[in-house]
Amino acid sequence: MQPMRCATHPDVETALTCGKCGKPICPRCLIQTPVGARCRECANPKPIPTFQVSAKHYLIAMMIGVALSPIPTLGMLFLRWLPIPFFYPLLIIGTGYLIGEMSSLSVNRKRGRGLQFIAGGCVFLSYALSSAIFYSADFYALIAFIFALFLAISRFR
Repeated sequence: MQPMRCATHPDVETALTCGKCGKPICPRCLIQTPVGARCRECANPKPIPTFQVSAKHYLIAMMIGVALSPIPTLGMLFLRWLPIPFFYPLLIIGTGYLIGEMSSLSVNRKRGRGLQFIAGGCVFLSYALSSAIFYSADFYALIAFIFALFLAISRFR
């Protein structure tokens, strides 16, 4: 009996065959599926729809994030008189969460590194804008910014 050769790599001997079409495959060509070993054509691997992000999704996430960026600045302008300790850091943290959550909702919970960068950039814009206007880049605000950055980015992981 003559040994089988991989259909894609004829120099490789193999005993594996595709579970659907029966084509000989080597371990490099093998794709493990829930129903067994398949060749690339039969397995037809596609990315998960959650990670298929189009330019439209990036644009929507950026518009939402930029629209929500002035919240700490507006909050400090209108509610500065409230006697709440650590009001500014709480505003930054809340804005980070809001930017991440609303951007994620607006793109139908898509995920990806590009969306993480957009959310992080919008949180940075928010922090930079409010710190520049109120000259309040103190230690607590910086810690709040880092926490807000984490909150926004984690919505897209």
